[in-house]
Amino acid sequence: MNRSPLLAASLVAMSTVTASTPVGATTPEASDLTVMLNWSPNAHHLGIYVAEQRGWYDEAGLDVTIVEPGADGVATALASGQIDVGITVAEGLLPARAAGIPIVSIATILPHNDSSLIALAESGIERPRDLEGKRYGGYGGPLEVELISRLVECDGGDPDEVQFVEIGDVDYLAGMDQGAFDVAWVFSGWDGLRASVIEDREIVELRLADHIDCIPDWYTPLFAASEATIADEPELLAAFLDTSRLGYAAAAEDPAAAADDLLAAAPEVDAALVHAAAEYYASRFTDGDVPWGNQDHEVWAEFAAFATDAGLLEDEVDVTAAYTNDLLG
Repeated sequence: MNRSPLLAASLVAMSTVTASTPVGATTPEASDLTVMLNWSPNAHHLGIYVAEQRGWYDEAGLDVTIVEPGADGVATALASGQIDVGITVAEGLLPARAAGIPIVSIATILPHNDSSLIALAESGIERPRDLEGKRYGGYGGPLEVELISRLVECDGGDPDEVQFVEIGDVDYLAGMDQGAFDVAWVFSGWDGLRASVIEDREIVELRLADHIDCIPDWYTPLFAASEATIADEPELLAAFLDTSRLGYAAAAEDPAAAADDLLAAAPEVDAALVHAAAEYYASRFTDGDVPWGNQDHEVWAEFAAFATDAGLLEDEVDVTAAYTNDLLG
């Protein structure tokens, strides 16, 4: 496979820097950087593991430690200085800022929301208004209620006829098989693939990106850092993002190799699912000419308004302070 111009240029630049170091010269001490995942390792993290496994962070002067989320969550870990970079979602970052936790989105991993509502084919659900008389299984949060209600109403249905069932973190396929609920909210490129490809189930997916005439798009997942780290260590964060961008470009070019990199670091993850998800996301890490990681103000503003209407935010949040593209090369 031929290398993309972006990836080839990045690799040449990195090789030039490495090759130009004089023999016998003292190598500068690497800068420590801890990045916290938002979940256990999955395809959203491919670029990180590619860069880590291939030594690209080392070449960029970064000693990167990857950790899974702790009990206090990413926002608290960022604000307290326990970590330098964390992966979170817009629906988590905005309420954190509203609560006075000074964290900022520094790059988006995906340019569009890739989540969907998923149901078994035999449920009879084919479009949002078919959720009338059905049970949505989720966490019971206000965002979920607003999301489902707008989708159903926009499609000509009655949102009052949807039953909301709090299920927490459960095996959604088992729950639907047992009749506990009819529909759940998942990422298409992970749990959606788990159902359709790995378990070979007949499912229906209502992709949120197909309904942006009714609901906003938003950034999920994304990289975040604290305001203090952005102010004190901008070069550190910029180096991390630039090298991660290289990792995601490589994952887009050769998803099978990227999947192998993730599995080398996290062999406990389902290999078949990782490979299927890597292939799925290869064309989805960027969108057209928009550079990887770049965030659009209108996307943030529309989602903030949606979150306020949903009751997720009690007060308006200044979205201009909630994100930055300044650290992207």
